[in-house]
Amino acid sequence: MISYPLNTPTNIGIANIAISAESAVAISQSPFTFQQQVVAHPGQRWAASVSLPPMKRQDAEYWIAFLLSLKGQVGTFLLGDPNCVDAQGSASTTAGSPRVNGASQTGDTLVIDGLPLSATGYLLPGDYIQLGSGGSAYLYKVLTQVDSDGSGEATLDIWPNLRVSPADNALVIVSNTRGRFRLKDNMQQWQINEISSYGITFDCVEAL
Repeated sequence: MISYPLNTPTNIGIANIAISAESAVAISQSPFTFQQQVVAHPGQRWAASVSLPPMKRQDAEYWIAFLLSLKGQVGTFLLGDPNCVDAQGSASTTAGSPRVNGASQTGDTLVIDGLPLSATGYLLPGDYIQLGSGGSAYLYKVLTQVDSDGSGEATLDIWPNLRVSPADNALVIVSNTRGRFRLKDNMQQWQINEISSYGITFDCVEAL
């Protein structure tokens, strides 16, 4: 029985992925003075366009079955940046078990603890973190260098804003990070050329 979110097939990796960070911002500009008024709405989401390498049928059918199992925009799946499996910072090589430090956190910062004491560059700008798992997995990007204090605590600047307030002591995942996505539309297609090589692409957005 199919249960969401799905994992992407592992028989063939992604060839190309274009990742977008979308923010809902309205801007109006005077045609006379060019004075601008900017309103930042709360909407923020990830989007991605995925291309797979050319492959033969025995490999392509795994991906085709995966896409059809999503049943258009009904199902969800877990996806991360394949080039950022490990953190750039020392989180990928040092001990530590980062956890959420305090309940009811909201907005674009996250206080965590459980880091090595006084660690410089535990996470670097561009590293990802994941909060939650399965159907509650959310993906965030770290915007500034993360240094822990003498108690192993740190404050992260992140994008997007926290989707939900994580529970105190919830695990902060710093490697193999993924978020929950769904297909951008309800029609999927694939191409087959004269040498029976398959071409598969799909677009997706964060499932909110």
